[in-house]
Amino acid sequence: MAWVKEGGHKKLVITGLWTERCMTNTALSALHAGYEVYIITDAAGGGSKETHDMAVARMAQAGAIPLTTAQYLKETQRDWARQETAQNLIAIYEQHGGTYGAGWKYQQTLVAGK
Repeated sequence: MAWVKEGGHKKLVITGLWTERCMTNTALSALHAGYEVYIITDAAGGGSKETHDMAVARMAQAGAIPLTTAQYLKETQRDWARQETAQNLIAIYEQHGGTYGAGWKYQQTLVAGK
């Protein structure tokens, strides 16, 4: 975490391959070090649903704030009037957002009159 400390960051957004190992150990260490920690729960997985769920509960109990990918992106954007970031976020949703991204593409065709 030296690069985080050197950068002066106070908030961390964490996910990992294994919820109960990579994500939990990192989040608990960061919380212990005084960081505000956000965990992206749908971007990681456990060995089972129970191990994933219990790891998320453990991190939340310790003070981590659980979010989904979509919620994190929407909170980061805050307002669709913020045009300097809106198009990049829409591009992420179109490429990786499943039905939400498909909805964006459809909405754009309606607005554009195509």
